[in-house]
Amino acid sequence: MARSRIPVVADWFAEEGDGFRLLGTRCSACASVFFPREDARCRHPGCAGGDLVEVPLSRRGRIWSYTDSRYRPPQPYVSDRELPWQPYTLIAVELAAERLVVLGQGAPGISVTDLDVGMEVEVVPGVLSEDGDDETGTAWTTWHWRPTGVVA
Repeated sequence: MARSRIPVVADWFAEEGDGFRLLGTRCSACASVFFPREDARCRHPGCAGGDLVEVPLSRRGRIWSYTDSRYRPPQPYVSDRELPWQPYTLIAVELAAERLVVLGQGAPGISVTDLDVGMEVEVVPGVLSEDGDDETGTAWTTWHWRPTGVVA
């Protein structure tokens, strides 16, 4: 039996036929795209509102900004307090087609020294944390950003 894979947030990303994608919503009236997804009403202040339709977002974008997290964040952030803190990279990526910026962690092994503003990156599946053992445990899944051309 393999480790169960459960999304950290339901309906924000999916493994689709053509690969891993973030999922947003688009307003049918004004064509605004939202991530995180919006399911209640259009958030565009000048829109009277329309139906919100789920749309897969672009898999690639360009780095808008980045930094690294060198400290263990306070609760409710989940981290194993028994293990030493491992810094990770945070990357803000501009999706040109959707005209929005999406924040996410860098893929494991990617540090700020590997990144430049304007560099192309792609969204890839990731794991935020794991519980239990390999047989009965849970992998809490999320998304990561990885420079294009880098093999995992």
